[in-house]
Parts: sequence; structure tokens; C-alpha cells
Amino acid sequence: MGYWKSKVLPKIKKVFEKNSTKKAAAAAEASKSFDESKEEYNKTFEEKKTELQTKVIEIYEASSTEIKGLVKERNEDGLKKNSTEVHKFLEELVKIDFPGSKAASEASSKFGPALASSSVFFVFEKVSTFIVTEEKEKVEGVEATSAETKTEEETTSVKEREIVVEEEKKEEEEKPQEIETSAEKKVEEEKPDEPAAKEEEKPAEQAEPPKP
Repeated sequence: MGYWKSKVLPKIKKVFEKNSTKKAAAAAEASKSFDESKEEYNKTFEEKKTELQTKVIEIYEASSTEIKGLVKERNEDGLKKNSTEVHKFLEELVKIDFPGSKAASEASSKFGPALASSSVFFVFEKVSTFIVTEEKEKVEGVEATSAETKTEEETTSVKEREIVVEEEKKEEEEKPQEIETSAEKKVEEEKPDEPAAKEEEKPAEQAEPPKP
């Protein structure tokens, strides 16, 4: 046991360290090569932007919550924790010929997403431009719908107020007519009583006794 700890284990550790150093160096070389191609990737991205938008959004929507979070907020810890999901996402982007996705996917597969973070983050950043645009359009659509609904409600409210005012105005106009009609009716009812009163007076005059 003492021999294992003192002789064998250190040798194994050195081999792993040597391999890790080689791997890191190879990953750095791959990242350097990727950086040199960024200008070309940017140019291709701008040319194919319209064509790629719908496809990218479909892939993004079908991906896990972790990947969606990484696309929006890129960090190396997230790459390490979700390396399998990251590689799957990159493979889907390779299928639609997304600029830089093939080189990033190869580097991620060979060295791991964390060591290939520069390449992976470049691709994720480009993907995020579509997502931000999509979410902005959704928000604007909701705001536009809310504004339309509010305008309709205000229009309806104004119309209702106008109807109420018209009804009140109509009622006010009808009231004097009702009063006039009522007064006329009352006068007409009182008129027939006058001749009757006069007729009652005549018999009283005739009842006087004849003078001697």
C-alpha cells in the first residue's frame, strides 16, 4: 500500500496532468483557429439571418430550460454542468448549417464545452439575437393588443355616456310637453261647469213671487 502511494499513484497523476495539459493546449489551438474564422462566420450569419431565424427559434423552443438559460446568460459553470445538453444543442445547429456551429461542436465533443467555451459562446451569442428579437415581438404584440382593447373600452364608454346624455336630454324635452298637456286637460275639464252654474242661477230668479 505504501509503495502504491509513493511510486505508482504519483506516476498516474503525472500522466493525467500531462494529458490534461496537452488537451488544454489543443483546445486553445482550436479556439485560436475558430477566432480567425469569426469574421467569415459573422458575414455568413448576416447573409443567412432571415433564412435561419425560424429554424433557430424552433430548435431553441425544443431545448431544455438549462440550455435556454445558457443561451441568454453564458457562463462556464453552466457549460460544465450541462455538457451533454450543450453538445446536443450544437448538433441541432449543425443540421441547419448555422455559422460556426460545426467547428464549435467538434471542439466541444473533443475537448468538452468548458475548454471550447470561446467557440460555444460565440454560437450561443448569435442564437440569442434571434431569441431577443422573438421575445421583443411577442411583448410588442401583447402591448398592441392591450392598447387596442383599452381603446375599444374607452370608445364603448364614450358611446354609453353619449346615449345616457341623449336619453336625459330627451326626458327633459318631454317634461314641458307633459306639463302643458296636463294643464290644457285641466282647463278643458273646468269649462263645462260654467254653463251649469249659470243655469242654476236662472230658476232662482223665476222663483220670486209676483208683485201685487
